[in-house]
Amino acid sequence: MRYYKPIEIARELQVSTSALRHYESWGLIPKPKRAKNGYRLYTIEHLAYFRCLRAMFAGFGVPITSKVLKHLQKKQLDQALWIVNQELSKLHQEKLLTDQTLEVIQTFDFPSVNDRRIQKKMTIGEVALLANVTPSAIRHWEKEGLLLPHRDPLNGYRIYSPNDLRKILLIRMLRESVYFLKSIKELIQAFDNKKIDDLKKITQQAVSIINRRNRLQLHAVHQLMELCNVIHLLS
Repeated sequence: MRYYKPIEIARELQVSTSALRHYESWGLIPKPKRAKNGYRLYTIEHLAYFRCLRAMFAGFGVPITSKVLKHLQKKQLDQALWIVNQELSKLHQEKLLTDQTLEVIQTFDFPSVNDRRIQKKMTIGEVALLANVTPSAIRHWEKEGLLLPHRDPLNGYRIYSPNDLRKILLIRMLRESVYFLKSIKELIQAFDNKKIDDLKKITQQAVSIINRRNRLQLHAVHQLMELCNVIHLLS
């Protein structure tokens, strides 16, 4: 059987040998055998685990990677694959929402969202349903100064317009990408000032980020299936 030195694997993955030990201590790979001198004896299976976890870190993050690899070590292939499937589905939904946001901010007369008619005046529950967010999220964004809905003079309830709905869709998309509060406020101001070209640029950047994540996740899935083949979970 071929054994790999820690430095060999570390060089391939472009990490330190101490990182390999950390991955082992986290329970992400099976415990390797030890030589008489105490050195770890990594096999082709360990190499496949290391390749997989590095790819999955980039595509899915550490928590998801940890769950998946621990299932594999217990021979729980389907549980592992369903976790990955769920994450892929989440990214797909994020892409659909971003595409929808791009379409909405370019259209100042949009009759419907998600096949639901847009009213001139809407309650917080109605706009939350249309934007697929929670009412508490909308209230939070209002406290952060991102939204300023009108109030019904009779009962004090919030009243949301189609323009408020556009803002909510935009905030939702930006919150799910890499933008911080200050940047989001600036973009909302650009929206209020009808600087559509700036908004289109930002939204298209968000699409680029999602596309990159998609490529990273699919590469991670490839490495995951390679690992499953090496450890004989696909036979």
